[in-house]
Amino acid sequence: MSTLTGRVVIVTGGSSGIGRAAALGCAKRGAKVLITARRRAQLDEAVADHPNIEGFVADVARPEDAARTIATAVERWGRLDVLVNNAGAGAILPLADASAATITGIFAVNVVGPSLLTAAALPYLEAEKGAVINVSSTFGQKPGAGLSHYAASKAALEQLTRCWALEFAPGGIRVNAVAAGPTESGALTGMMGLSSEQAAAVEDQERQQIPLGRRGRPEDVARWIVRLAEPGSGWITGQIIGVDGGLALT
Repeated sequence: MSTLTGRVVIVTGGSSGIGRAAALGCAKRGAKVLITARRRAQLDEAVADHPNIEGFVADVARPEDAARTIATAVERWGRLDVLVNNAGAGAILPLADASAATITGIFAVNVVGPSLLTAAALPYLEAEKGAVINVSSTFGQKPGAGLSHYAASKAALEQLTRCWALEFAPGGIRVNAVAAGPTESGALTGMMGLSSEQAAAVEDQERQQIPLGRRGRPEDVARWIVRLAEPGSGWITGQIIGVDGGLALT
């Protein structure tokens, strides 16, 4: 359980769901972990999970927060080994209801934010032969009605993963992604903006569609993020690993 001892990890959107579980998994394996979120109260709750976790208020959609986030980790611990681009935005958004602001907001978090964070992290990741792990979605490859802009942003993130893997390989930086299926993370009532009743209906539909018969737990996805962060995955790059109970097959 000490496979990440001495390493420094940043997890964006680390105060809940998959990000929080990934941060805890890395911390338990010895890493120093900086988690980011927009709300201090949620950060404080997640920081209490483990003494190796510290919080930093930042918004992935704000370009100026990218350099601040990377600098905070380096100033505290002197290095950066792993960047987990987990923070996400989305909406169940029929095209007829889409506005420029909503579309731009989704891409600001899911595409622009990870790009700026990764660019700011590059010198430090190259110094440590580190890794970037992007958190995508089954819908980066699987179409879904009302999910066009969310799905398109995740497809873009997956292609960024492949391109960056080639671009950064000469510097020894690995880049991979985990494509998560529906998880019990509160995203439907939070990120997707559904009512409790609407979310329950969607969850039931998802359970029926997922071949393994259940929605995921954050830990189901997080363990693959942790695995990709570990030195044992040192010969894996440019991969999109689906963790979705088989949903992508339907």
